[in-house]
Amino acid sequence: MGDYIIHKDEKGILHFIINRPEKRNAINYEIMDGLDKALNECNVNPSVKAFVITGSGEEAFCSGGDLSEFHLLKTEEESYKMLRRMGSILTRIAFLPKPAFAFINGTAIGGGCEIAAACDVRIARKGVKMGFVQGNLAITTGWGGGTLLHKRISSPRALSLLMEASVHEAENLYEFGFINELLEETEDIRELPLLKAVSTKAAGVLQAYKKQQLNSWDQAAMEDSIESEIRECSRLWAKEEHHRAVDRFLAR
Repeated sequence: MGDYIIHKDEKGILHFIINRPEKRNAINYEIMDGLDKALNECNVNPSVKAFVITGSGEEAFCSGGDLSEFHLLKTEEESYKMLRRMGSILTRIAFLPKPAFAFINGTAIGGGCEIAAACDVRIARKGVKMGFVQGNLAITTGWGGGTLLHKRISSPRALSLLMEASVHEAENLYEFGFINELLEETEDIRELPLLKAVSTKAAGVLQAYKKQQLNSWDQAAMEDSIESEIRECSRLWAKEEHHRAVDRFLAR
């Protein structure tokens, strides 16, 4: 089936499923291609009401970038190209003219949390583990997730989560305001009242409300901040401290 699945249901919700459960749904270049394809469909297809991104299986939503691939990137220039590519995708998700939902069905680590931050609403199963753990690898968020996190929750909370680089349960992040809805382990996302309600609304209504949110943001300033974030991450990526940290992680 490939590394991703794109499916539009009968209610107009476009689902993007990261389909790499054997890699804990880590991001590679094929996933990036698929996300661009799905976002293009969201933009051009008037029957698409909303966008949902999730992971295949029950173990992981997304474990961030695939280190087995991206650890081959050693220089600032090499890492910047990858980070810029994914940063552009997260910017597209954040500024999508239709509502975007992250269904966090399993562990979300590092870049997985950045993807969640790009979405308008984050729905998580109770008990799943989540964390902006990039600092433990001697880098920062590098796809724009730090900038977006400061838009989703209070800046003091965001700064704490980023600096701690710790793993939390979804219930804790619900208290912080990062997770918006919690699901029981056996509960079907399709039965979530919010998503059921959204699926009954006219596409124009949903787009109008999304536009209200986007009008309250300074897009140019946010894009500048995301670019600065990517540049800083790529600079740290090239340092030996980062490469040693990844070597230790992969050797565990």
